[in-house]
Amino acid sequence: MNKLLLFTLLFSTSLMFSQKDNVTKGNWNNLKGISEYTLVFDYSDLEIPKYDSEEEFLEDKMAKRDEKEPGTGEKFKESWFSDRENYYEPRFIETFNDRYKDGLVKVDSDLGSAEYTMKIHTTFMYPGYNVGVVRHNSKIETTISVYKNDSPDTIIFSVDYTKVEGAGNAGYDFNSGQRIADAYIILARALVKDMYKNNK
Repeated sequence: MNKLLLFTLLFSTSLMFSQKDNVTKGNWNNLKGISEYTLVFDYSDLEIPKYDSEEEFLEDKMAKRDEKEPGTGEKFKESWFSDRENYYEPRFIETFNDRYKDGLVKVDSDLGSAEYTMKIHTTFMYPGYNVGVVRHNSKIETTISVYKNDSPDTIIFSVDYTKVEGAGNAGYDFNSGQRIADAYIILARALVKDMYKNNK
């Protein structure tokens, strides 16, 4: 096998298993028999390394961009928020539904037939960077909670995922939205693996 290909496979596999999961309420068996979930994505109280708040992060990044080229700061802010709907969420949904064996479980942001909601609360986000000769993976941490649609205050299951890193898209991840979206792909793979393993 080509040495570069072997390294790539080993590297991506190590990333897949680097994340940690910690069940904080209920257990995986509580999800047994549930075949559909309506997804809700929550980015409130988002922690970003080296900043006291998401607002401070945006102010800093916008100011630096506007200093180089006026008007680009606002464009960055717009993409920071639109990337959620354009990149992170669809990548998570596509990956989950593609990888869950035989389509036994399905998730989407608008499933009228689903009786349960799965809330993906992203609590930590590091965009990473790629300047060509040097790059760093994106990272996210999330709390995933499940509840009946009509009982949002009654959580039947909750799990924290930490140290979720994007795999890097073979180094072609110059856009921050794509880098972060890759971490959501890894998150979906980890969740499918844990759900299937504990509920087959």
